[in-house]
Amino acid sequence: MSKKKTDSKLRIIPLGGLGEIGKNMTVFEYGDDIIVVDIGSIFPREDMPGVDLVIPDTAYLEKNFDKLRGYVITHGHEDHIGASPYILKKLPAPVYGTRLTLALVDHKLKEHRVNGIELHVTMPGETVEIGAFKVEFIHVNHSITGAVALAIHTPAGIIVHTGDFKVDYTPIDDHTTDLGRLAQLGCEGVLALLCDSTNIERPGYTMSERKVGETFNTYFQKAEGRIIVAMFASNIHRIQQVVDAAVRYNRRVCLVGRSMVNVSKVAVQLGELVIPEGRLLSIDDIDRCDDDELVIITTGSQGEPMSGLARMAFAEHKKLEIKASDMVIISATPIPGNEKSVSRVINQLVRTGAEVVYEALAEVHVSGHACQEEIKLIHTLVHPKYFIPVHGEYRHLYQHAEIAKMLGMNEENVLIANVGDKIELSPSSMEVTDSVPSGEVLIDGLGVGDVGNVVLRDRKHLSQDGLLIIVLAVDRESGQVISGPDIISRGFVYVRESDDLVEGAKVAVRQVLSEYSTIDSGEWNAVKSAIRDAVQRYVYATLKRSPMILSIIMDI
Repeated sequence: MSKKKTDSKLRIIPLGGLGEIGKNMTVFEYGDDIIVVDIGSIFPREDMPGVDLVIPDTAYLEKNFDKLRGYVITHGHEDHIGASPYILKKLPAPVYGTRLTLALVDHKLKEHRVNGIELHVTMPGETVEIGAFKVEFIHVNHSITGAVALAIHTPAGIIVHTGDFKVDYTPIDDHTTDLGRLAQLGCEGVLALLCDSTNIERPGYTMSERKVGETFNTYFQKAEGRIIVAMFASNIHRIQQVVDAAVRYNRRVCLVGRSMVNVSKVAVQLGELVIPEGRLLSIDDIDRCDDDELVIITTGSQGEPMSGLARMAFAEHKKLEIKASDMVIISATPIPGNEKSVSRVINQLVRTGAEVVYEALAEVHVSGHACQEEIKLIHTLVHPKYFIPVHGEYRHLYQHAEIAKMLGMNEENVLIANVGDKIELSPSSMEVTDSVPSGEVLIDGLGVGDVGNVVLRDRKHLSQDGLLIIVLAVDRESGQVISGPDIISRGFVYVRESDDLVEGAKVAVRQVLSEYSTIDSGEWNAVKSAIRDAVQRYVYATLKRSPMILSIIMDI
């Protein structure tokens, strides 16, 4: 049993989700107990070549693993569960969340062969005790089923964490955000509010998800060929609306893309997605249907090169290729940083002659995040003493803080925090007292954290300037150069068309070798360094370019 120190302060330590969209992970610590809210990942940036995924640095949790009592997940999007197989493998503890959320986590754990993790399914309205914390799950609307806000009851006071949310008065599943419970908590007294900032720059209200369904009906009614809808695989309500429209207009549905198939399968098993019998079609059977009888739901709304939509657009998909008679609906908005990739795919789709419908042309997407007026409503209902904006880039956090002040909060009670800040809270104070190790852990294939700044620097260097390799062979006995120098180029110049450059590089190498009558193994490093420097100077003087240069000496 964990000890509860009633004189301790509550500590909140964000390990991700501040100053960025994604990688959400927040530590709550009281006395000898720690719980973690969300275990998210983020897309790699353009300056991270070859990286598959970015997850939070958990050095602080590793150091305090004996205090870790459990993880609480607000919903099943990748920016909230994407790091779960990597972090739970290293730091196992019970995980709490709603049914679909934990089903998606469980699927990830099985894929990565992570066993032995306790998954505790909870329901909105339920409260679970985890160490010194009592965590209450509160239903909210979002772009995935099973999203919840959290009321974290601590000895220091109540913390309300909204997770990702919107206020939708006409949701697809008829379950609205539980504003009544949030208002009750406000009456009881909330110590601090951590609130989603993603859409803080947008005035007004977020449209209802049902608006997208109305748009689907309009386009489905006039479509004469195949209808291809690209969206996030996790947006179960959106998939349901596409299925409903397909049934209404007597079409069959085919799911394309690994994540789309996997998530939909889980949702169907849980009853969160209903596809009438006989309406679901395998990708191998689509040739049996006429074009006007087919709806394809695919991944690729973010322009990912290996996604279903991108491969269809560029004629790289094994089973499907975009035709001029197709209608393609991109039912998403680009995540910041993905705009170029999305534009590239849209341009290619238009080149094929297909009719392409996207957010700039029609209401085929609504956000899952609250706009300003919904956020103001939450602040007014919860009426916290302290406020920490979360889930946003710095400009979002700043604008959210300004709105909180506009709503009457004292400036000293509003904190724009940074990842790694150790925030101490008590009924009478909120301050950043220290910082903990934080940052990014890069996932590349099966490697976790083995790609660092030096490796990324080399990858960027190679991608921008190419590689030049100088190879020598030295007699093991005499130390005499018996072969070379040979020049190999990759991504720098085409050797067969650059005779003058290659010969000049060889001359630079021979000038270095002329200073050594023989080369014994103890001098290899010095010789290789001198060769590298000489060739670097020659190439820069000749072409004003700086490729990566490797010098290799082989003994024979």
